[in-house]
Amino acid sequence: MNSSKKQILLSNDDGILSPGLWAMAAELSRLGFVTVAAPREQHSGAGRSVPPWADGEIKPTILQIGDQEWTCYAVGGSPAQAVQYGVFAIMQQKPDLVVSGINYGENPATDVTMSGTVGAAIEAASYGIPALCVSLELDNDDYLGYSRKTDFSTAAIFGRRFARILLEKQLPADVHVLNVNVPHDATPETPWRVTHLGRHGYFIPYAKKSDHPGDAPRIDAARAPHPDDLNDPTSDIGTFLKQRMVSVTPLSLDLTSRVDLADLQRSFGTLE
Repeated sequence: MNSSKKQILLSNDDGILSPGLWAMAAELSRLGFVTVAAPREQHSGAGRSVPPWADGEIKPTILQIGDQEWTCYAVGGSPAQAVQYGVFAIMQQKPDLVVSGINYGENPATDVTMSGTVGAAIEAASYGIPALCVSLELDNDDYLGYSRKTDFSTAAIFGRRFARILLEKQLPADVHVLNVNVPHDATPETPWRVTHLGRHGYFIPYAKKSDHPGDAPRIDAARAPHPDDLNDPTSDIGTFLKQRMVSVTPLSLDLTSRVDLADLQRSFGTLE
């Protein structure tokens, strides 16, 4: 490990073989020394889960990233566990920054609590480490694939730009994670906007019947942005989906509802 450079831990939820991970690694290497620790398998939708059955295997893996061979680490666990192993077992120190992504597909609105991409960043933030997650909107539904047709170059550039900000600036105390969503048709010149999360779900679940009689249905999801979010230019959905700008949403670890707590207690009345 080169301790004279800024130390950056890079992870994701699509797994160690994702081209989005490689694209982000190449850009982040311009800012410091990048350690890659990512799940061994696809873990989309894992949130911040730390399943006890994960084997925790850490397997060094040589990957060709650009014109350079990198020693990366495939972790037998969830995205949050990949961050745990990256910080406490592989790097053995707190990095200056943790980046998660680039994700195949956008991660907006109230669905961020399901996202393994966001979950990895939240895990890092819980240790007091500045954290960034980057997701690229898809123009198809190949969320679980490794399509080499997906161009991550612009999303990687925006990831590097916001990573530099997190390395150089002290953000407000209640900003723990930056959640960046990049439109699929963005260029490096595309404008960006600081946004709030959409107030509704973006991926709406439904039961998909099996083609085989007697088999249980599978829960799938479809993109269904709520009109209120889509028409709100200050929301992440309105920004990247309708305005075609890069959305940058500050997230807080404090999930407390923004109400007057004393008023809420009084409204409950006397418990019997």
